[in-house]
Amino acid sequence: MAKSVIAIIGRPNVGKSTLFNRIAGKRMAIVEDIPGVTRDRNYAHISYFGKEFTLVDTGGLEPETSDLILTQMRGQAKIAIEEADIIIFLMDGKEGSTSSDVDIIEMLRKVKKPVYYVLNKIDNKKIEDNVADFYKFGIDKFYPISAEHGRCVDELLDDICLSLPSALPEENAAEYPKIAVVGKPNAGKSTLINRLLGKDRLVTSPIPGTTRDSIDTIVTYYQKEYLFIDTAGIRKKAKVLKGIESYSVVRSLRSIERCDIAIVLVDAVEGLTDQDLKIIRYIEEAEKGCIIAINKWDIVEKDHNTMEQYTKNIKTIHRHLDHLPLLFLSALTGTRVQKVYAEIDRIMEEYQRHITTGELNRFIGSLADHLPVATYRGKPLKLYYATQAGVRPPEFVMFVNHPEAMSTNVVRFLENNIREKWGFIGVPIRIVVRKRLSSR
Repeated sequence: MAKSVIAIIGRPNVGKSTLFNRIAGKRMAIVEDIPGVTRDRNYAHISYFGKEFTLVDTGGLEPETSDLILTQMRGQAKIAIEEADIIIFLMDGKEGSTSSDVDIIEMLRKVKKPVYYVLNKIDNKKIEDNVADFYKFGIDKFYPISAEHGRCVDELLDDICLSLPSALPEENAAEYPKIAVVGKPNAGKSTLINRLLGKDRLVTSPIPGTTRDSIDTIVTYYQKEYLFIDTAGIRKKAKVLKGIESYSVVRSLRSIERCDIAIVLVDAVEGLTDQDLKIIRYIEEAEKGCIIAINKWDIVEKDHNTMEQYTKNIKTIHRHLDHLPLLFLSALTGTRVQKVYAEIDRIMEEYQRHITTGELNRFIGSLADHLPVATYRGKPLKLYYATQAGVRPPEFVMFVNHPEAMSTNVVRFLENNIREKWGFIGVPIRIVVRKRLSSR
């Protein structure tokens, strides 16, 4: 099931990031927290009273050059409006309305999706008098809040959740794998998909995509169907240009959310960059399968062990990627492109693998005396039993004496041993910790 996307838009300095952090922060106890979400990544997966959504912080809607305000503002606002399911339009309630706010309101009147008009920086009753000035725009309801202090933010979220489905049913939810091809700009994403479509033995049929700006494509390869999702390139935030490109991350996140497996296309000449690693973290946090495809292999100078050395370098430097398969290919020439299908099939099997409770507990029992040292109030952690609660991704519930003692080292130890025993190549493993309710 895909999550709704809620975008916070507004002028610079109206408090968008503050509101984003307020909703995504632990203080409100509403977040299914995701490790590694930093401000430069500007999104978070939120769980609020059983409703889940992806919250996106966006850049200010005014460019630095004043004579381009309307042009740039319209470009960015249109993309934000198109990509989101719900819009939070944030204004500065303390400063009062501006001509820029008026221009955006006029655009939003034409939008056929929920829009919430929010007045920020309403920190006290005196400033609350400013709210009356905004009703001249004919908006039925404004939400006066203080993102900094949390004032009335819960009321905003309560109303948003009334228009938020428990989960969005995915379109085209057939049994074929859904594959998102992601990566930096110019990594060769479209070239790869075109190459996959271009083989004589492929039968293709374009279908309307669930994203609003692209076409997903079903490919039949040796009587098996696959749905490929092309995505916009994901740049570093510091290099993102204001305008259409600044919302490419939103598009790509939406594609990752609704795929089963994401293929991260890496430029073989540049190697695995920090931005590639961030994209891989996006995929891990979305709990999707992942393949790292080293593209443009045709232009790399190589000998008989270049591929082996390239793989060794990546796995040595980035040990946390050891479970992800690497493919070396050339989307331009078609070299090894067909291997993509075999890897997809293998990962889909891993993604849906289920270990019986008996087999799992025999294995867990063999590990119980070898756990890393972990204590809670002086009492050592004890691992009693476990069960696999789900697939896609594989989820294991561990029952212990003190969940508070379950450190990152212990979780990593369990994950590494589960992978060593059963593989789970290319897929995330979710480990949930529960306190044993009764003695066994």
